[in-house]
Amino acid sequence: MGELGAGFAGNCLKGGRGLVVFDRSFDEQGPDMGAPGSEYRALVREMLRGVFCVPKRGVRGMKPFIDRIIGIFGVDGKIWIRVYEIREAEAGKKKDGDETIKPVPKGKDNSLPEVSLVEIGPRFVLTPIVILEGSFGGPVIYENKEYVSPNQVRSDIRRGKAGRYSQRRDGQTDRVAKRSDLGLSENSVRKVDALDTRKLFA
Repeated sequence: MGELGAGFAGNCLKGGRGLVVFDRSFDEQGPDMGAPGSEYRALVREMLRGVFCVPKRGVRGMKPFIDRIIGIFGVDGKIWIRVYEIREAEAGKKKDGDETIKPVPKGKDNSLPEVSLVEIGPRFVLTPIVILEGSFGGPVIYENKEYVSPNQVRSDIRRGKAGRYSQRRDGQTDRVAKRSDLGLSENSVRKVDALDTRKLFA
């Protein structure tokens, strides 16, 4: 929520299409395929491609121009999704808020615009937990063994606080018992031994 306070400077037209770009970690021959948890990324890539890609024909309300890029990145076992606006500016000019400037290769004439990307949101991070073969059921294709549920984290915190409280109560009980055995408490009567100094020198 703190990131939303900064605001996103970009804006896209209604009905514009977006390019879906995956980083190299989603490639089947990518460098991360040997890493643990990377075998599911090819499946996730196909699922996200079906969600974000727009068919070329037959979609009502979609315009024929492309004005945004949807970047999907696999980092630290999570899937990071960012949305950028494609901006074109005159050669040699740069607008405030532009994050990435990628000049278009220029030919003989130097009048081609410079293309920049500006993040417009929304941005979010997905944590793969489990992938099932069917819809809401079926055999498990992938399961994230390192995932810990937030409910489990909260339960552990509460259990730790309860354990500290019980230790404090046990310590207080032990102190009260020791004070009563030594006769230091108000209601306790100290046992007088036959060799007690007060009895010997009375």
